[in-house]
Amino acid sequence: MTEITPDLNGLQPLLQRLDWLIQQAISALQSQQKAEGELGVSWLQKTEISPERTPITIRSDSLLAWIQKTFNLSAFDLDILAISLAPELDRHYERIYTYLQDEMSNKRPTVDMVLNLLCATIPEKLSHRQHFTTNAPLIHHRLLHLYPEPQQQQSTLLAHRLILDPQVVRLLLNQPGLDSRLASDCQLLEPTKDFDNLSLLADVQTSLTALVKQDWEKQQPLLLYFQGSDRTGKRRTAQTLANSLDVPLLIADLARMVEDKTQFEEKLQLLWREAWFFNYLLYIDNFDILYLPEHQILYQSFLRELEKNRGITILAGVQNWIPTATGVKGLITVTFTIPESSQRREYWLTHLQAAQITLEDRELDVLSDRFLLTPDQIADAVATAYNTARWQSITTASNQNNNQQNPDQPLSSFFNLCNAARAQSGHDLAKLAHKITPKYTWDDIVLHPNQIIQLKDICKEAEYRDLVHQKWGFAAKLSLGKGLNVLFSGASGTGKTMAAEVIAHQLQLDLYKIDLSQIVSKYIGETEKNLNRIFTAATNSNAILFFDEADALFGKRSEVQDARDRYANIEVGYLLQKMEEYEGIAILTTNLRSNMDAAFERRLRFIIEFPLPDPKNRHLMWQRIFPKNAPCSPNLNLEFLAQNFEITGANIRNIALTAAFLAADDGEVIEMVHLIRAVRREYQKMGQILREKDLGEYGDLR
Repeated sequence: MTEITPDLNGLQPLLQRLDWLIQQAISALQSQQKAEGELGVSWLQKTEISPERTPITIRSDSLLAWIQKTFNLSAFDLDILAISLAPELDRHYERIYTYLQDEMSNKRPTVDMVLNLLCATIPEKLSHRQHFTTNAPLIHHRLLHLYPEPQQQQSTLLAHRLILDPQVVRLLLNQPGLDSRLASDCQLLEPTKDFDNLSLLADVQTSLTALVKQDWEKQQPLLLYFQGSDRTGKRRTAQTLANSLDVPLLIADLARMVEDKTQFEEKLQLLWREAWFFNYLLYIDNFDILYLPEHQILYQSFLRELEKNRGITILAGVQNWIPTATGVKGLITVTFTIPESSQRREYWLTHLQAAQITLEDRELDVLSDRFLLTPDQIADAVATAYNTARWQSITTASNQNNNQQNPDQPLSSFFNLCNAARAQSGHDLAKLAHKITPKYTWDDIVLHPNQIIQLKDICKEAEYRDLVHQKWGFAAKLSLGKGLNVLFSGASGTGKTMAAEVIAHQLQLDLYKIDLSQIVSKYIGETEKNLNRIFTAATNSNAILFFDEADALFGKRSEVQDARDRYANIEVGYLLQKMEEYEGIAILTTNLRSNMDAAFERRLRFIIEFPLPDPKNRHLMWQRIFPKNAPCSPNLNLEFLAQNFEITGANIRNIALTAAFLAADDGEVIEMVHLIRAVRREYQKMGQILREKDLGEYGDLR
């Protein structure tokens, strides 16, 4: 509840003086004779109101005294402030102002009315016009706003109306909250008791809290930059700091504020003054958006306002802070990285125990090693998996009509936990790439044993990444290249995409397919921007990046003959740099490895060739392509198909599917006639000639 002191928070002496001034003005108006020749009376001969300026005492600990001292306001300024504030306290003053100004539409005081109330002579009026210039404290600090007459193209200064800024009104009346002009871009969080923050190590949290408390008590400016992709952790840390100070946290979203460029600078001024006036801890999120080229003007405006920082301001962004040549100095960067695997394991274990979920140690290791999640994301993943298991338990009980199961204490499966963990990230990446739901397993893919071994080696490196890099210390030896960069080389349809799905299924990771032919741009600089957006979105996405059609960008780098050749080499170099920085799995595909530059190949951890399948592998593909429920004739000669048609696995899949539809149309089981007809169609689609002798004994089937 807002506290109002008996003296109206120190305003009472000013308001009493205002009432006296109004009484004097009304008496003067009532006694004034309006002679018939009044229009002939000169301006200098008009009767003046003679206010007697009696000294008033303002309580030194009041907000009014603070405003007067902070903005260097004179006694005359305080009278202007009181006149402008009065209609906010009692609408009775609006009726008085319309009477004094002899105009029903003038419910707010004008400059003319103020000068008439406060000045005894014409020269005094003229000298006090300086209180309404742009350099005057009330106007310069935007405590008071001047508005011209409505529907008037040109208006004299005397006709301008005075409106006290809403922030000043709320401050004088001790009414905290959130300014309505900031409501669309900001939110205000009140201090919360028993708020646990797991985003920073305990010693870092303790020292940061001590630093903030020191500067807050000294009313000393402090600028912090929370850098990292853990947006929830950064916000929770800011809330922890606000709780330690027992003050509200004012959160501003720069991404929303930049949408209205015309109001951006004004809103910044409102934002900092809101925090300053009402003792809020200020937290400004999405700072990175100001680094975009189209926001450079807004960035400069932001820095100008930041220089005026009077309190503690926390900026939050993903990119590193870029030092400026402005007066913004002394910034402290606090890094918010994803916790190490051992820490993540502790978080998983804590939340799983709270949910009464039991996992094997191996499964717990997979969750902590595989998914780069923040503490809050881990908590959410466990809760989501728990509720999913409850739902599945209830559904199973309903389907089996078994009332003995207890849906209140279900056992959450490792599969549900992996699904919930994947759902915590990758949302930004989904806007830039196509997400593939892995369906294939090791039983589905047919390759030479050597290729299978290499694919399994990739999975093993992903599984033991934390052990080798962190526990065994190899990460300290590697500045880059901590991820897995893989090249799949082979003709279309030889199983490159299927292999990527098998890896994603084995590792329980999301798979995102990026078509590089759509990323490469003819405009200089656009390709890098497109790639940067993808890798930025992929940070901590817990996803496998699958770059298809790599030949569009990764062809053999040409000798520099013109500007475009030189820039093509820059594009390749940029991609190599981003791949080495990416700590996840990145898979590239190419149809022609011979076009690859040797310098590029040296940076890859694995290069796997996908040759055209031989007859033995084609036979295995034919055997595995038909689902168990497919009505296949026992007379299908799959050996004949494998020996006589040198096609890829993708062709075999297409032929099997076409044959199934042909059989369905005939209302029969899948026979050789359907397969032969499907083979003819596939060869036509490929633009290849199918010789009749290749069909052998089935040449008559059409």
